[in-house]
This record gives sequence, C-alpha cells and structure tokens, in this order.
Amino acid sequence: MDLSDFIVRKCPATAMYIPNFITSEEEQRILSHVERTPKPKWTQLLNRRLINYGGVPHPNGMLAEEIPQWLQMYVDKINNLGLFETQKANHVLVNEYRAGQGIMPHTDGPLFYPLIMTISCGSHTVLQFSKRENRETSAECNDGESSANREVLFKLILEPRSLLILKDELYSEYLHSIDEVESDVLCDRICNYENCETTYKMGDSLLRGTRISLTIRNVPKTTKMKLKFF
Repeated sequence: MDLSDFIVRKCPATAMYIPNFITSEEEQRILSHVERTPKPKWTQLLNRRLINYGGVPHPNGMLAEEIPQWLQMYVDKINNLGLFETQKANHVLVNEYRAGQGIMPHTDGPLFYPLIMTISCGSHTVLQFSKRENRETSAECNDGESSANREVLFKLILEPRSLLILKDELYSEYLHSIDEVESDVLCDRICNYENCETTYKMGDSLLRGTRISLTIRNVPKTTKMKLKFF
C-alpha cells in the first residue's frame, strides 16, 4: 500500500486517512466482541468508557499482557503498514463514545511511540485540532485541559471502518478533541473531504450513533513479564 495516496494535504504534517480500512463484516465482528466484554473490564469515565488491551501504560513501564486474538489481527494489519519502523504495536485503547459524548483537548504524550492509528467502528465522529500551548499533559483518563477559549484550527471527519494515522507535528504540537454533541454540522474547517468514501455537502448535519474506536499504538517501555489474557 502506498500511503502517500492517503495523506491529508490540507492540514499540517502529518495525517493520513484511509477509508474502508476494514470491511463491514470485520466492523460487525469488532462491535460484537466489544459488546460482549464483561463490565469489570471497562474503565468508566465521566463522559465515556474505555478498555486497555496489552497492558496499562505507565511512566515506569507497561506490564505487558497478551492481546486477544480477535483484536490482534487488526494490530497485525497495522504493523504490516510498517510505520512503526523497527517497533511493533503492542497496545490497543478501546473507547466507546455514545452520541453526545466526546473527549477534551489532549495529546497522547510521551509514553507512546509518536504515532497514533485509530480505527473507527459503528458511527462517524469529527476530530478537532487546536495548537498546543506551553505545557499540555496526556489524557487517557483525565481528559486534559479545558476547551474554553481554545481555537479550533481544523477538523477531520472519521467515517466508520476508516483508519486515521497521526504523526510528526500533528502528534507533538497539536491537541485533538471531540465535541460533546449529538450531531455534526459539516463546515469548511473539515480538511479531509477529498479523502473520504462519501461525498458530503457543506452545511449537512450528521447524527452520531455509538462509536467504538480502536487506537493502536506502541508503548516502548514495557516490563519483561508477560501476563496471559483470558
């Protein structure tokens, strides 16, 4: 796959957007597995819930756990793109966003190889970007800083079954967030229309459903002990 064909050229370096990275059948299998996940596996936050697979990232190192096979196949598909260079993805963050839920501006931070890859399932969303100011912290569980008075510079629409890749300046110098709204009005600040599967009309309003996102990453610092996942 020549990834240069998927570069979003109307935003700072570097975003790549691949529509239909997975099939409808694969999407339904993912949604089915996530739906059957036992409640104790979830971490409930104020505005969404999440699951860590592969371990829980920590500044002292992640105690590596085995990723279940139904999910590992998508990790392998990501690794086959070769963007982690000599590294391999070893962590998946599953987020569930219901209509009206979102996440405040944040970066993924220094615990990860500076690359984000996210598969969207079930519903679209719109990811917003603002410039990082001085010191910002990562936000896996505390959702970072207030969005008040923070200018949104550009947006990306993420369709179901798509893959979004963020690296370079977009990883280190910009915050990304999702507004807590039940629908998205399409505007000229969305800069990946030409990369999308669907042809959209400016001013249209898209209702959100429940979205499951798989954010697949590499945690460079891990402990040697492996815990088998059951």
